Amino acid sequence: MSRDLPVKKNEEYILTIENMGINGEGIGRIEGYTLFISGAIPEEKVRIKVIKINKNYGYGKLMEIIEPSPYRVEPFCPYSTRCGGCQLQHLNYKAQLDYKTRLVKDAMERIAKIYDLKIHPTIGMDDLLGYRNKAQFPVGLVRDSLAIGFYAPRSHDIIDMDTCFIQHGINDDIIHIIRQFIKEYDISIYDEIKHRGIIRHIVTKVGFKSGQVMVIIVTNGSSLPHKDKLIDMLRNSIPGICSIVQNINREKTNVILGNKNITLWGKDYIVDTIGEFKFKISPLSFFQVNPVQTEILYKKALEFANLTGNEIVVDAYSGIGTISLFLAKNAKKVYSVEVVKEAGEDAKENARINDINNVEFIQGESEVVIPKLVEDGLKIDVAVVDPPRKGCDARLLDALIKANPERIVYVSCNPATLARDLRYLWDRGYKAGEVQPVDMFPFTTHVETVVLMSRV
Repeated sequence: MSRDLPVKKNEEYILTIENMGINGEGIGRIEGYTLFISGAIPEEKVRIKVIKINKNYGYGKLMEIIEPSPYRVEPFCPYSTRCGGCQLQHLNYKAQLDYKTRLVKDAMERIAKIYDLKIHPTIGMDDLLGYRNKAQFPVGLVRDSLAIGFYAPRSHDIIDMDTCFIQHGINDDIIHIIRQFIKEYDISIYDEIKHRGIIRHIVTKVGFKSGQVMVIIVTNGSSLPHKDKLIDMLRNSIPGICSIVQNINREKTNVILGNKNITLWGKDYIVDTIGEFKFKISPLSFFQVNPVQTEILYKKALEFANLTGNEIVVDAYSGIGTISLFLAKNAKKVYSVEVVKEAGEDAKENARINDINNVEFIQGESEVVIPKLVEDGLKIDVAVVDPPRKGCDARLLDALIKANPERIVYVSCNPATLARDLRYLWDRGYKAGEVQPVDMFPFTTHVETVVLMSRV
């Protein structure tokens, strides 16, 4: 294969980086042949070593930056090149926002074949550190030593670390205590190859406005020796802690949380606030990890929904009812559909806490429940969808098309599946108006987007 290509594996070349890929890697070309180089950014002249070649593209290892880009900055985290959590610490923040706007624009043009859309610049943050309210720390052994941290890119190799700058600072104290507990009481660590050992993950949830803290210990089975000692250690050292939960996950899986929770101490939930609304957050319920940007995102979705108080609204993939409650204030009635039972129960409680009475919560798959509602004659004026990364099921989109709402507001965490679904809706009578990317995850390649689609 390599004889017909302008590059050879293990050979070194000098090239200029022209663009960035969807995973944050630099893109350069040699005689038209595309190479992806992790760690390189646009306008840099670099020396690379080719490490993998395919027919149409290859991968290179960054060996030397000959001429650095004006967008390059020094990463603030010593683990940034090893940890898989952040991909863009070496890129200045203005360039990160421009990159994310381009990601959305490129997806619209390349996948959806939709051009000349009104795509606004990505809305960024002022305070870029400590923005995450939820952390998931894998626990393992690295060279027979305890490791608690995050995975290296594209692997399950744990990078042991004492701090993470984008997580809430209280996590450093929590991990320090659990590290001490494991060592002092000789608690066994889960081995994912042998499927043995007790502690698998540590999950934390922090209420940014309430100050409430939840710690979840994920175990391979119901055993957690000396748990009373752990409870005492956390209670005596962590301000705001009000929930300590053991989550049992016996499955040989990459899914972090199992289905069974045991509340070891305190409540089985914490409460936090977005805008004027309070939300109950349980161990298994989904809550956006960046509360500051979430409020901006939801306000934009509400603006696009353009409710007058007379509309029937459907909110698909509604989680613990966050968007539903924002919509309910300006709608006649909201149908909130969520598949996870615990999240749906939290949603009902959140409506009660906030004295919202015009939301009907339905537990089930959105692609099953909403077609049934439409079949039964429900008139929908506005639909809001906030699906997982895989996007919307075609059955749901077909049901919305049949219901013929005036507007569909699509909230997405994946530009590729967003573009696919917008094309599907576009071909069936809905045109995209405004597109607003929001940076929920600074220093990463992820971007959240909200799109207004209107019936033609």
